[in-house]
Amino acid sequence: MLSLGKIDLSIYRCVTPDIVTDEVILTDERISHIRERHPGHFEAVFPFLPFAIQSPDYILEDTPSTGLILKMIETSGLRFQVVLRIRTSPDPEGYKNSILSAWKISERRWNNYIKNKKFFTKGNKSGILYIE
Repeated sequence: MLSLGKIDLSIYRCVTPDIVTDEVILTDERISHIRERHPGHFEAVFPFLPFAIQSPDYILEDTPSTGLILKMIETSGLRFQVVLRIRTSPDPEGYKNSILSAWKISERRWNNYIKNKKFFTKGNKSGILYIE
C-alpha cells in the first residue's frame, strides 16, 4: 500500500460533504488492476498521481462518493483520468480515500468528457508542474 498524500477537503466536498479523512492511498491490488486493465498506463501516470489529486483540472461526477479526476500535464501533453473513492462515515473503520483506477486518455476523450459529463468543479490552473 502506498500513501499518495492528502486531498484538500474544500476541493473534494463537491463529491460528498461527508469526508472522514484527507489521506489518499493506492493499494497493491489496485496497482495490479491498473496494470492488467490498462497495460503501460500505470508507469506513465504513477509519477503524477499525487499532483493530480492535489491539483485536479476537473472533478467529474461518477458513482456516489467517487469522483473522476481529469489531469493534463502541460509539458508533455499527457492526459489521464483517476477514479478516486472518498471515505465517508458509513465506510468501515480504517478505510482511507483510495485510488480505484487510473489510465491515460486521448485528447478526443478528454474533450468529450468536458463537453458531455457533468462536472462538480474545475480546478485552478495555478498548479502547474514543470518537468525537466
